[in-house]
Amino acid sequence: MLATIWSATLQGVQGHGVDVEVHVCAGLPSFTVVGLPDTAVRESRDRVRAAVLSSGFPWPSSRVTVNLAPSSLRKSGAGLDLAVAVGVLTATQLLAETHVAGTGFIGELGLDGSLRPVTGIVPMVDALGPAPVVVPMACVAEARLVSPHVRGARNLSEVVCALRRQAPWPEATPAPAPQVPACPDLAEVRGQPLGRRAVEVAAAGGHHLLLLGPPGSGKTMLATRLPGLLPPLSRADALEVTRVHSAAGLPSAGGLVTRPPFRAPHHGATEVSLVGGGTAWLRPGEASLAHCGVLFLDELGEFAPAVLDALRQPLEEGVVRVRRARGAADLPARVLLVAAMNPCPCGEGAVRGACRCSDAARARYERRLSGPLLDRFDLAVSLSRPEVGDLLGGVAGESTSVVAARVEAARGAATTRGVRCNAELSSAALRACCPLSPAATSLLERRLLTGALSARGLHRVWRVARTVADLDDPHGPMTEQHVAEALALRAGRDTLTTRR
Repeated sequence: MLATIWSATLQGVQGHGVDVEVHVCAGLPSFTVVGLPDTAVRESRDRVRAAVLSSGFPWPSSRVTVNLAPSSLRKSGAGLDLAVAVGVLTATQLLAETHVAGTGFIGELGLDGSLRPVTGIVPMVDALGPAPVVVPMACVAEARLVSPHVRGARNLSEVVCALRRQAPWPEATPAPAPQVPACPDLAEVRGQPLGRRAVEVAAAGGHHLLLLGPPGSGKTMLATRLPGLLPPLSRADALEVTRVHSAAGLPSAGGLVTRPPFRAPHHGATEVSLVGGGTAWLRPGEASLAHCGVLFLDELGEFAPAVLDALRQPLEEGVVRVRRARGAADLPARVLLVAAMNPCPCGEGAVRGACRCSDAARARYERRLSGPLLDRFDLAVSLSRPEVGDLLGGVAGESTSVVAARVEAARGAATTRGVRCNAELSSAALRACCPLSPAATSLLERRLLTGALSARGLHRVWRVARTVADLDDPHGPMTEQHVAEALALRAGRDTLTTRR
């Protein structure tokens, strides 16, 4: 007998439908799985057989062949276990074809027949479209984010009883409302008016930010408060971010990711862990996990140069294009990059007479950042340690809620230009929507003639100037003062380039 069951597998962050064809015929007892299965799928032979027997159903003393179609698509993970088990029960006529027709099955089986949650349930359920899908009970809340036709079960026996209509489908326990952690308040940052302004401009325009300064100057404090300035994700962006997090197996409370994510990988991260990839499983990296949010690289000078340069293409295109001999995947990676680094290995290079580094050590430290990568930073500011008076007292700065209101207004102005934020404006859109005044044009012309500004840098300064203008007045003109502030907000990068 032959049975065909619908299921899905995961590749990158995308789900792909799979037809699980189970054929049971006379012959020596055996169990064969074909169709480009990985190790986890091949091991389903033992899991499925033990689960079926533990659930009280007979196992056929025949030749069992499982084909996973399409055969050109590599199958990975244990999510096909349930579909294989249901296929065997259908092929041996313990289940009728009418019971399983038009229904998808995703889930990992334990040896006792229990259903265990699987990684990537959101994209896999989404790949099956409007069809009803049976998933482990622990995955019901997450799967219902993309499909209302989701049924849950705790074990294989419950699935069989419900399919035979001997019992109703078990009701899933409502998931508790996800707890969104509170973002630290920007008012806690004492002093550092330049750093606060840079963080505000970066959040308003989606501009990549580089913070330079000695230890204790507040670089990490500023970076960790930036996500609180960003507006909540739209429904489409929230679904996309949730799909990526589900594919990566991040813990989920069953709700959409509504706040922009914040990822801060250690400086020992490898290229695959940062941008994604792998061999058998093309997994998303930190750049994809920070999609629509903030990717914070602390101690930027300690990252391996090859790892940092792997970010250059994703920062331009907003997507990581992974290509391997065994498969390919496009991983979304539209991030706001924030990086922090010391001026030198000892960290005291900005303090006169305090630096203990040799010229060779400083040059080696700065060479870890390539020129093309530095050119991706729209903003680069040099920070010094705050004054004693600001630390012990002084006037507190504006809170996150006040600055976030200005950021939201500036982002609203960007949407009228057809983009999410000003960092996405093309050169043609800049000329059409953001004309320069004669004085601003003259200022930029002088920078271009002296070589202090490249063609790419010109457009980046132009976009930052428009963001600065939007923060002052979303509907106001862009003046010479706005361009001058945009140039000042990249002075740290110019200083670093000059030292090199």
